Amino acid sequence: MAEKQTLARPYAEAVFELAQARSMLKPWSGMLGLIAAVAADENMQRLAGDPRVDRARFRELFLGVCGDVQGSTSVAGDRKSGATKNLDDAGANFVRLLVENRRLNLMPEIVAQYETLKAEAEARVEATVTSAFTLEPEQLKSLGEALKRKLGREVNLTAQVDKTLMGGIVIRAGDLVIDGSVRGRLADLATHMSQ
Repeated sequence: MAEKQTLARPYAEAVFELAQARSMLKPWSGMLGLIAAVAADENMQRLAGDPRVDRARFRELFLGVCGDVQGSTSVAGDRKSGATKNLDDAGANFVRLLVENRRLNLMPEIVAQYETLKAEAEARVEATVTSAFTLEPEQLKSLGEALKRKLGREVNLTAQVDKTLMGGIVIRAGDLVIDGSVRGRLADLATHMSQ
């Protein structure tokens, strides 16, 4: 896993620098999400790994699928035909580069690293609060405000439910993990008792 993150880093950083220079952070999020979704398809993975499939033919197939996805947000319109493109020229070139270097399998890591860089640039952090039971909107608002004060950034808080926690909450915001769950406390107690 760490190796994939290391291999993905230069791609994510290059895309981020390009997107930031062109003030296209949000559109690139969409394009990367689309590329990752197409790359995650079982048929695409099979074709990508098949040495009998010509790289140029696979690349054009991949780009064709990216262009034909229904219901996705258009990046640019084709004025002649009225059709829309889901990837701009830079996005298509990025796909070509990944296919040529056989790096489509890195898309989940590239997306995650890009989104982290984007959030840092926007002085925003994505946080997840996991609780044993559904939290009330007021509780989520209070947690979000407390995290904003602690981290000094805007916080996009997502809530999840995990009944195995038994009680309490676990907050994840970037590298920060605050485990106030009953399960976490029991694990700490078991560790202390075994020493």
